[in-house]
Amino acid sequence: MDELQERRRAALSAWTTFVEQGDRAAPLVRPEIRDSWERSGAVVARDVVEAPLADESETRSFWQGSPLQVAVERVEDELRRTAEDGDLVLAVTDPDTRVLWTYGGRVMRRKAETVNFVMGGRWDDQSVGTNALDLANRLDRPAMVFSAEHYAPIVHNWVCWAAPVHDPVSGAKLGVLDISTTWDRTHPIGLATARVLARLVEQALPRTQQYLHEAAPGDELVEPGLVLSLLGTAEARIDGQRLLLNRRQTEILALLALHPDGLSLDQLHAMLYGDHAVTFSTLKAEVSHLRHALAGQLASRPYRLLMPIATDVDHVLGLLRRGEVAAAVEAYGGDLLPGTESPALVEMGEYVAVAVREALLADPQPDAVLHYAELAPYDTAVLEACLARLALDGRVAHPSVPLLKARLAVADV
Repeated sequence: MDELQERRRAALSAWTTFVEQGDRAAPLVRPEIRDSWERSGAVVARDVVEAPLADESETRSFWQGSPLQVAVERVEDELRRTAEDGDLVLAVTDPDTRVLWTYGGRVMRRKAETVNFVMGGRWDDQSVGTNALDLANRLDRPAMVFSAEHYAPIVHNWVCWAAPVHDPVSGAKLGVLDISTTWDRTHPIGLATARVLARLVEQALPRTQQYLHEAAPGDELVEPGLVLSLLGTAEARIDGQRLLLNRRQTEILALLALHPDGLSLDQLHAMLYGDHAVTFSTLKAEVSHLRHALAGQLASRPYRLLMPIATDVDHVLGLLRRGEVAAAVEAYGGDLLPGTESPALVEMGEYVAVAVREALLADPQPDAVLHYAELAPYDTAVLEACLARLALDGRVAHPSVPLLKARLAVADV
């Protein structure tokens, strides 16, 4: 106990030095703690009394039916028993360090409630200061924060151990599992316990994504992750299973698929609605419904899909970049989400359409032009370019010439 008390005094001394003298605290703490103190000090008041709470309905929508909820329910008895036996509080978070589930022993449960270590509590260091949940999430490795290594004095009496939770199939980080108790109950096995419990949750996750498999004759291979068709028609499939989405959810999914690095709430709102007077709460509700349809595989802050993504838009543009014009036209199904009013999707649709058309004007292959004419029957310039190229090459008897002339005649009517 004397050793723990001395360790706590040292942590408090380092924290006080940081508060009063800044850089002089650097040699006194681990680099990751120092870095987090710097981030925290810029945005978090030292007299913060509790973690901020996220929107309750959005948090519940994210949690309910998610792979994490399924996994936690499968091992909940063991998690609860660990918390009760050690008078600990356990928590599971999303990828933004928002608490989704907690369970605590009698004493720690009350302590947790006083600082919003509860469902919806935001425990990233930009919200409540340095803590193990944020470090494990940010560094993607197990982390421990002891006593005054926490930035906020409200948890200087705590010790926390946390470990990231990953999808065993995709490798995507789903959140973290944390164990917390009072500083005087610190034990060397704490970090190992957090690791073991995180692995326990990972092993209980439903296998929402499937590996490519040996196909029987006549079977199609199922691509893992999200496959999204947007050109000419709209269809979304996850692991081969079609998603039933409304128009707005499809547009949101399209924007996120086309921006895999993620979008802020403001960016997504502007891209989706433009100047239309639509509230942010309306957008959040749509995102929550979409997240539920995706089994929780949609992060927030920024909004980002947590799965492999393939779209016909990227496929067509990739073919054009490689000069495979005929294949690109074959893959091009038409306008991107016809009728959409999303400014960003309208712009992307125009970009793809112009790219396909310009590629055909530069290399008007007859079969590709005929296929394109089915989608754009009144684009006479492409038909004329193809006929001119065939004439220049001395191929006036090419089998496509009558069909091209017929298309041109109909377009001129």
